Amino acid sequence: MQWFKWFLLALWLIGLPLVGVLLAGHPLAPFLAFPPIPQSPHSFPVSWVWFGLLVVLILAVLAPFLYRMILFSIHPIPSSSMTGSPTSQRFPWWGWLGICLLLLSWILAWTRFPWFHFMQSHTFTPLWLSYILLVNGLTWKRTGHCWMVGQTKKFLALFPLSAGFWWYFEYLNRFVHTWHYVGTQEFNAVTYFWFATISFSTVLPSVAATHEWLQSFPRLSAPFRQWKRVPLPQQASFGWALLLLGSLTLLGLGLWPEILYPFLWISPLLILFGLQQIQRDAPVLASLRAGDWRPVTLPALAGLLCGGFWEMWNFYSLAHWEYTIPYVHSMQVFEMPLLGYAGYLPFGLECLALIQFVTSPTKKGGRECLNITP
Repeated sequence: MQWFKWFLLALWLIGLPLVGVLLAGHPLAPFLAFPPIPQSPHSFPVSWVWFGLLVVLILAVLAPFLYRMILFSIHPIPSSSMTGSPTSQRFPWWGWLGICLLLLSWILAWTRFPWFHFMQSHTFTPLWLSYILLVNGLTWKRTGHCWMVGQTKKFLALFPLSAGFWWYFEYLNRFVHTWHYVGTQEFNAVTYFWFATISFSTVLPSVAATHEWLQSFPRLSAPFRQWKRVPLPQQASFGWALLLLGSLTLLGLGLWPEILYPFLWISPLLILFGLQQIQRDAPVLASLRAGDWRPVTLPALAGLLCGGFWEMWNFYSLAHWEYTIPYVHSMQVFEMPLLGYAGYLPFGLECLALIQFVTSPTKKGGRECLNITP
């Protein structure tokens, strides 16, 4: 009956925003069409009051972490007690292959050679497959191991999981319309599905590989190994509360999308943590209770780092995405408004939480698989 539970969960996650649309009195057809109906960008004036409040909120959240990292003194840590301790390995041949393919893919993505016209819209996937090879190679050089080599089957399983994962965010975007694609209008439904699915399959492997690489840097991990303990409840009722909050905000995406659009990134994370807490003690929440913030800081940083590359390579590509962020669409860095990069922080955490939730039936398995804690 496990499949039935997954079916009910999928029905719940998909249905809640649609219920919000019905409560708002809007028709459902535009939200169910495939390929997605192109949307005319909504025009929202920049609210500098709202912009300033978000800046203050973001800085208030980030400041303690930056302060801790800058002032923390690194002490030698025995390699036996440190996940991913650096070693002196040779950079692997497949890492060099990743560099060569990345440079070639980058050139092809940002240029318009006539002979490459028939493939010009398909440069996203080669870029990110090259990135995955390169980052795994960097991890191998620093630590002598990487998930791609050590647990190849699990790593390859991330690709189909990633495709379904990002398709869900594409679905949620139908309600908030914060991004749309340019250069894909000529695709029919079948072509669009395969084009998008193959591209989406690289998201989770990229973030997971980046996370593993970042773990090998003591400057990033040591400050948060033993920090402030957070007295979060351990009861299943706390999980139900998180699940309820995530569900209500998903419902709200269909009712008030112009206001609640940031919850596109937060609601699924609340639901993931809620389900983990209900089924067992959620590993990330358990780590926070123990004062270990690495399962928060490192995935968030991995999401932000990948986000920077996503936006940079997207900027000059033929097939790319553009944004319309209500009330804060200002100070663009590439196509993304500056404050929009904050969304990559919870997104990185979301990626690792999903991988842990799906691939690890026990806390021990999750920690070993993702190296979240030693």
